[in-house]
This record gives sequence, structure tokens and C-alpha cells, in this order.
Amino acid sequence: MVIKYFMGATKAQHFTEAQNQLANYAKALAHPARIAILQYLLKQQTCICSNLVEELPLAQATISQHLKELKAVGLIKGNVEGTSVCYCIDHEKWEEVRATFLLLFTGKVAHTNNCC
Repeated sequence: MVIKYFMGATKAQHFTEAQNQLANYAKALAHPARIAILQYLLKQQTCICSNLVEELPLAQATISQHLKELKAVGLIKGNVEGTSVCYCIDHEKWEEVRATFLLLFTGKVAHTNNCC
């Protein structure tokens, strides 16, 4: 399933499902706050129910928006526990995304002397 909220359907239809999905992942990773959130969650190696505002120099509403973006592409999971929402890395999806980027970055680049 391709999440198309990052790119309008009129443009997304011209690309493969794999290209659209990779672009969605890249867009979700394209903000330093989201990278910081992911790094924090990876470092903790467990679900975090505490307030991320204590860890990041951002307002709660801003952090919530970034968490929403990461959750939308499936990189993190969130569960309501009492009055808190606990977040953690979705390890299965994390490996899928890692493998998708690895395929892109391990592709051979043609190199010629005629290139700029």
C-alpha cells in the first residue's frame, strides 16, 4: 500500500509503487527533529511513555506533529496506556525501510570521463 499524502495522486501515478514508497520514507526522515526522535527511541531500546519535551528543545504540539508523521509511514508505533501515549520503533518496518534505502544506495553509478 502506498501512502500518497506526501505527493498528489496526479503526480504519484507516474512513478512505481516502490519509488513512491521510498519518497514517502525520505520525506518522513527529512526533518532533524524526526531524526532526533528516532535516534532517541533507538537508543532507549524500549517503548517511551515519558514526555519527549524533556529530551528535545521543541514544544509538545510540535513533537506530536513529528510523531504523527513518523507513525504515518510506520516507522514508529504508539499505544495509549492510561493517560500517556507510549512510542517505540516498529522494528519490522525499520528493517524494511533500511533495506529499501540500502537498495538505492548500493546501486552502481555509471562513471565516465565525459560527465560533469
